[in-house]
Amino acid sequence: MSNREIRDFIVQDYIKRFKAVLENGGKESLPDDEKELFEKFEKLGPDKFLSEMMKEITRDLREGDIKKKRLSFRRNMQIVFQDPMSSLNPRMTVGEIITEPILFHGIAKTKKEAYDMAGDLLKQVGLKVYHLDRYPHQFSGGQRQRIAIARAISINPRIVILDEPTSALDVSVQAQIINLFLDLQKSYNFTYLFISHDLGLVRFISEKVAVMYLGRIVEMGDTEEIFNNPIHPYTKALLSAVPIPDPKVERKRKRLILKGGVPSPINRPMGCFFHPRCPWAIEGKCDVQYPELIEVKENHYVACFLVEKS
Repeated sequence: MSNREIRDFIVQDYIKRFKAVLENGGKESLPDDEKELFEKFEKLGPDKFLSEMMKEITRDLREGDIKKKRLSFRRNMQIVFQDPMSSLNPRMTVGEIITEPILFHGIAKTKKEAYDMAGDLLKQVGLKVYHLDRYPHQFSGGQRQRIAIARAISINPRIVILDEPTSALDVSVQAQIINLFLDLQKSYNFTYLFISHDLGLVRFISEKVAVMYLGRIVEMGDTEEIFNNPIHPYTKALLSAVPIPDPKVERKRKRLILKGGVPSPINRPMGCFFHPRCPWAIEGKCDVQYPELIEVKENHYVACFLVEKS
């Protein structure tokens, strides 16, 4: 996808959602950072809005410091994807995959120095130096994910985004990869942004947790606080769906089963995005206005009209 296609997709997404808001009436359901854009859309109309937005984005991209900022951002942020096979170039050897970011960011001055660094990285993730000459298809799923991890940490970033890094792996391999992440964090002092639907893994690896629904954070706080004292109805429903490995306890506990399905992210509901499925929605409030994310306890934030500030 080219930069132009990406820009066009983003603007078209805004237009679709803004049209839906116009049809349903009002702009209260929009996040604060989108209300100004909506006013411009309302004033100009879809065609002129598209033209103006494309001009603004293109002008921003032409500014001289954008490239430097982008390089700095990439240097300090890396990602480990869900499916290691699709994130590794099948035409490149492991050595080429790992040394590419090292050479690109100027961390190593020569190719030999970069390959020496790549060999050390492979050892740290539990592989051998001779694996540098092999291709991704010659490895198992767990080994490929180790290669992806070695590539991500090769430039010593400040933050590593882990996008469901274990969901495509066997359970036994999952445990090995999670322990590897923890060991590397101790060695390099990374910050991890761990994205997952596996609440057990989230509780094990995370210090802080943010629960999202349709692209917005509905509850956020320290891990044990969120798991032991959930406040938002969606968080309660998520945690009630997690099975407890004790038949007696499991039989006695009450499940919070939500009605309906998840709405389209392109056409999100008016007001609170969760209100059509919420068993405690307040008519005339939840369906009109989006709740602010407020602190209800120390380091515990919730976006819900059912709670008040501490």
